[in-house]
Amino acid sequence: MSKSRLTRQQREDFQEALLSWYGKSHRRLPWREIRDPYRIWVSEVMLQQTQVRTVIPYYQKFIEKFPEVRALASVDLEEVLKSWELLGYYARARNLHRAAKIVMEKYGGVIPDSYSRFIELPGVGEYVAAAVMSIAFRQPYPVLDGNVKRVLTRLWTLNFPVNDLKNRKKISAKLHAIFNENKPGEFNQAIMELGAVICKPRRPDCQACPVSKFCRAYQAGRQEKFPLKGVKKPLPEHAIAVGVIENEGKILITRRKEEGLLGGLWEFPGGKIGTGETAADACVREITEEVNLAVSVTEHLARVKHAYSHFRIIMDVYLCKFREGAVELNGPVDFRWISLLEIDRYPYPAATHKILPLVKEKLALYHQKNSGKDKLGFFSAGKQWI
Repeated sequence: MSKSRLTRQQREDFQEALLSWYGKSHRRLPWREIRDPYRIWVSEVMLQQTQVRTVIPYYQKFIEKFPEVRALASVDLEEVLKSWELLGYYARARNLHRAAKIVMEKYGGVIPDSYSRFIELPGVGEYVAAAVMSIAFRQPYPVLDGNVKRVLTRLWTLNFPVNDLKNRKKISAKLHAIFNENKPGEFNQAIMELGAVICKPRRPDCQACPVSKFCRAYQAGRQEKFPLKGVKKPLPEHAIAVGVIENEGKILITRRKEEGLLGGLWEFPGGKIGTGETAADACVREITEEVNLAVSVTEHLARVKHAYSHFRIIMDVYLCKFREGAVELNGPVDFRWISLLEIDRYPYPAATHKILPLVKEKLALYHQKNSGKDKLGFFSAGKQWI
């Protein structure tokens, strides 16, 4: 922008250029060209922290299974988590499910068209509320996501970290300076699309940008210098050990409490390795503490590395033999002894998914050795699985 404050004509010219480009060039996505607030809501929740190409198949399957808020509210959380499995940030799914129930109970299944009421729903923050209100109901609320912040910081050459919460008011003021209140939904989608496909974090395609003539960073040849970001602290790393406990062809899984990281998902029992403790010893100890079972380690199955948003884990996975005891839970909220046929029914964290093929292989070998007993519910004919 040529001045710190825009003239009315500059503002209108910017809006016209952006909206014209969007009308001709935007990607055809399954949640666009619609006004259904439920489907727009689902898409915006999924798109938080997740790329479009990852979201598309999840969104399509989710809407096919839960086509309206009533359908989502009527099922158990576990079914929702299974549909969300591997999309990550599972609090989004839990909150969406809780919010759907509230919409049914409090609003008779009609998603409120009031910003103040909608934002009170679980998991609905300023971004989701503005997106749904503007796109579904054409209300004048500007959306401020990562793509928009990047566009704004280049347009205005903002010399402060855009992700620092203390700078939110400053960057919001810049967005309001160019926001089109008459076409709020189209404008929000257009500026987000600009950041996603043109004004990218690295090597922005300024030659194809419809508003490059308004961009201070581009005019100065400094577009790749923006946005400024704060110094990232290194992620802490935790060493953990878990055990796949085998007992007559079945294995034990436990369910995490619904609150907190990975809430409601199923996993193998285990936990952090203590100072001076071996991973195998930690596995046996954690199993005793979590589920009150005595086990012996029979094999090291794998070492898994996985990164979450705020930390990393190195997970040693052991095959364990059940010795004695009855399950008593200390931490988990539920448990199941499951067979090979039942493994895929449950939602698991991504780190657990990395070892499921090995677990299935071990159970299959167990079945082959004990096929006459048919412990896993298979019918066998020679080496064939039927």
